[in-house]
Amino acid sequence: MSEYMEKHSVSRLIGAPPGYVGYEEGGQLTEAVRRKPYSVVLFDEIEKAHDDVFNIFLQILDDGRLTDNKGKSIDFKNCIIIMTSNIGSDHLLENTDLQGIDETIRKKVMNEMKLRFKPEFLNRLDDIIMFKPLMESEIEKIIDIFIEEIKNRLKERNISLEITQEAKKLMGREGYDPIYGARPLKRYISKVFETSIAKMIIKGEAYDGVTIIAIEEDGSLKLQVKE
Repeated sequence: MSEYMEKHSVSRLIGAPPGYVGYEEGGQLTEAVRRKPYSVVLFDEIEKAHDDVFNIFLQILDDGRLTDNKGKSIDFKNCIIIMTSNIGSDHLLENTDLQGIDETIRKKVMNEMKLRFKPEFLNRLDDIIMFKPLMESEIEKIIDIFIEEIKNRLKERNISLEITQEAKKLMGREGYDPIYGARPLKRYISKVFETSIAKMIIKGEAYDGVTIIAIEEDGSLKLQVKE
């Protein structure tokens, strides 16, 4: 929600007022839900949004509808609203174990949320779910998803891809950041792993019918080609 930090950003959600540029286009939020009333709506990092944007949230959460810039009532009753926030994440990172999140940590996180969000907003949420940092096994599952996407693209060139368990663990150590989640991991795989494969194909080192094997060697990711 960093793009909705300013007061005027409310008009981007419900549409610009009459006489302003973008009036006919409608709001980014209201127009999307009008077209697809059965939707999952995700608001990411809501703590960054301007307070006036939260007034929009209150209308949606309380009445299940929102009036757009043309006076039309947009029905949100068939939508699932999900909001994410990083507030209190430092407590979750420092004090979470394999058993989960204890009540003391939950209270600390909730206290920080109460400092940022108004009571009327928190009271309209059906549930607040706190997530513990990803474990190694979970990180490897995410890596498998990213690798599968690369495998599918390589299949178009009739090239196979294999990756050792040690190489996966190296990717997890190098790419995953508990503060920023799995996004740095995706960037790492794209920049280090995927780019290396692309260079091999361009140089003619990887071609039709071969298998590329990713291994860990001396703390680095290495690629081998097997015919």
